[in-house]
Amino acid sequence: MSWRLLAAAILWAAAGALQAQSSFPSRPIKLVVGFAPAGAADFVSRTLGEPLSRALGQPIVIDNRPGAGSSIAAEYVAKSAPDGYTLLIASPSSILVNPLLMKLGYDAKRDLMPVTKVTSSPLVVAVNPSVGATTLRELIEVAKRQPGKLNFASSGNGAAPHLAAVLFMKLAGVEMVHVPYKGGGPAVQSVLAGDTQLSFATPPSVLPLVQAGRLRALAVTSRNRTPLVPGVPGMEEAGLPDYEISFWYGFFLPAGTPREIVQKLHQETSKALALPEVGKGLAREGTEVSGSKSPEEFAAFIAEDAKLWTRLVRDSGVKAD
Repeated sequence: MSWRLLAAAILWAAAGALQAQSSFPSRPIKLVVGFAPAGAADFVSRTLGEPLSRALGQPIVIDNRPGAGSSIAAEYVAKSAPDGYTLLIASPSSILVNPLLMKLGYDAKRDLMPVTKVTSSPLVVAVNPSVGATTLRELIEVAKRQPGKLNFASSGNGAAPHLAAVLFMKLAGVEMVHVPYKGGGPAVQSVLAGDTQLSFATPPSVLPLVQAGRLRALAVTSRNRTPLVPGVPGMEEAGLPDYEISFWYGFFLPAGTPREIVQKLHQETSKALALPEVGKGLAREGTEVSGSKSPEEFAAFIAEDAKLWTRLVRDSGVKAD
């Protein structure tokens, strides 16, 4: 092939790529959730799915792939084509915690590209009323009287709710048994059924049951009270002033996704997050909008947040199953 023909071929390929990017999206986008339906990640995804679909002009298809503390979903996206049509919603678990606990089929830093943070919230310490505790101090007393008798449910081994409970046991000086599930929804249902006694749960997965009187909220994991979970004390007021953990979700794409596509998804997600109905819908479930100004800002936030979760994993001694 002559240099002239080669140059023409390169220009043609580049033009085709640019056209594909400028017309993005031209088909449905898959939003992969690493937990079972009815959990917080699923709720946030479905709350954002409709307005994001309207903004992009294509359906957002929710794809639940639970298991391995959301690592199955993260690996699936990490190995997907970097074309913008496979999007991951992830928490600190799959991005920051799981890489410290187990050998994974993906490298979160290398294989996943941050787009934007979408939500932030504390966790809720929720118990089955049969436990008999009406305050966090009473829960600690029950746990001290019966070491190893209380079972706590989480959305997966090494997930943020698991680490939150481990930190609680360390600071409160109590011993409880961990029972991992494949998502926040199944974990909360186990507390409701009495199979486990409590959970450090994400607000969307537990607040409707608390409001219905079927579960009891003893505290939120922020140091102070929050209007996101009205009437529930923060950890300082509840008796553990050194305790504080917050929880976030964000969007990620496979590494190598063209910058124009990353920027478009960031821009349209930011618009969806700014809609009053989205903010109100999330707030009703105890979660607040928390977008990033840019993908770069989100990446910097993750780098800083990694210090906290690394310290928690190291200090708590958590091990993967």
